[in-house]
Amino acid sequence: MNKVCIKMESLPANISFARVAVTAFISPIDPLVTETSDIKTAVSEAVTNAVIHGGPDPFEMVLSLHEKKITIEVSDNGIGIEDIEAARQPLFTTKEDMERSGLGFTVMESFMDTVEIESTPGNGTKVIMTKSLQG
Repeated sequence: MNKVCIKMESLPANISFARVAVTAFISPIDPLVTETSDIKTAVSEAVTNAVIHGGPDPFEMVLSLHEKKITIEVSDNGIGIEDIEAARQPLFTTKEDMERSGLGFTVMESFMDTVEIESTPGNGTKVIMTKSLQG
C-alpha cells in the first residue's frame, strides 16, 4: 500500500495541482485513460468544494493506493454541510451568487465507485471517494 498526504492552501490554482498529483500517484499501476480522466474529474469537484466552501484555511488531500483500489480523501475546516442528503441532490447549491451549478457531488458519484461525505456544521467536511482500477 502507498499513501500520500498533501496539505494545500485554499486557492483555485490548487485545483489543477490536485488533478496532476492524483494522476502522478496512480501512474505506477498504469490505469486506463478513462479511469484517469474519471478520477481527475472527481478530484476537481471535491477540491473545488473545499476551496469554495472550506474557508480560508488550508485543506488536505490524502491519497491511498492498495493494489488497484484508490481512496481519495479531501478534508477542509470550513462551515460544514447542514443537510448532506440535500447537498447530494443535483442542482443543489448554497452559492447562487457565484452561479454554481450544484452538480459537484453528482459528478463525483458518477465517476467513482463510492462517495462518502462526513460533515458537521461549523467543523468542516471530509469527502471520501474510492475507485477500483482495471489498469
